[in-house]
This record gives sequence, C-alpha cells and structure tokens, in this order.
Amino acid sequence: MCDLVARTGRHLQRYEDGRRLVAGCIPFRYRDIKDEQKKLVEVLMINSQSGPGLLFPKGGWENDETVEEAAAREAIEEAGVRGDLVKLLGFYDFKSKQPEGMCRAAIFALHVKEELASWPEQSTRQRSWLTVPEAAERSRHPWMQEALVTGFSAWLENWSNGGGCVDRSER
Repeated sequence: MCDLVARTGRHLQRYEDGRRLVAGCIPFRYRDIKDEQKKLVEVLMINSQSGPGLLFPKGGWENDETVEEAAAREAIEEAGVRGDLVKLLGFYDFKSKQPEGMCRAAIFALHVKEELASWPEQSTRQRSWLTVPEAAERSRHPWMQEALVTGFSAWLENWSNGGGCVDRSER
C-alpha cells in the first residue's frame, strides 16, 4: 500500500493566456556499460492510460506550489521516482484532449536518486527505462519527443560532453 496520495481535480490549477499550465520532467539515470569505462544514459517513461505510446510524467501546476515542486510531485505520483531537478529544458505548447484545450508544459531534467517500491499511480502506470533513441521512438506525443531530442539531448551533450555516455571519473 502506498502512503502517498495523488492530487486530483483542477480547481487549484494555474492558467495563463487561456492555457492550462503543467509541469513535468524527463527522469534519467546512468547505467554502467559492461566491460567499458562509460555510463549509458537512460530515461524513464510511463505508459499512457488512454492509448498506445509512452509518456514522461507531467500534470497540472497548482496555485500552492512552485513549478519545480509540481514537476517533482508529478514524478512521484505518476512514475514513483525522486531525484534532483537539474535543468529547466524549456516550455512546450500542446493541445490537450481535455476541455481546456491548449496547455503549456514546463519540462525539467530530473536526475533520479530513488525508485519507490510503491507510489500513488502504480496500479495504472508501468515504468520503462529506455535509451534516448528508444524513448524518442516510443514517445506518444510529438511535443514530448521534441522535449527529449531538442531539450534533453542537447542539454545532456553540453552537460556531459559525452554524447550520452559519461566517463566514470566525471560522475
């Protein structure tokens, strides 16, 4: 049983210029590459509750929290991970299937430090660790693919100077 509880409803959520504001993240970790002195970057995606393809955790940014708090909360609620938000990757506009229509998502890179054994949405969400190319291919929404490829990958390359693989001495 999970002690954490997911927030529900939209009465506390933020809106700006007719768009619902959401916050989310691209959770990532480093995995050792066997027989090499490098680490592979993997990102965590979750299944969609409404169709094929995978998603990054994201959800409404509420009035009583910062955008960073909202992104970290969504990572816990939807994917069951905690970590350090290390970079705002950008803002991505998309059309929601919900009645509010347009949304603007603030997406962060989240360096995962802990995977929880239980989390609020574990009965409806499954986690998948993927390489960046695998994640891009399986992403459900074009805007999430863009956040991964132009936001996360570009930042990671500049951050690690390793093109997705990082020398052990750097981490």
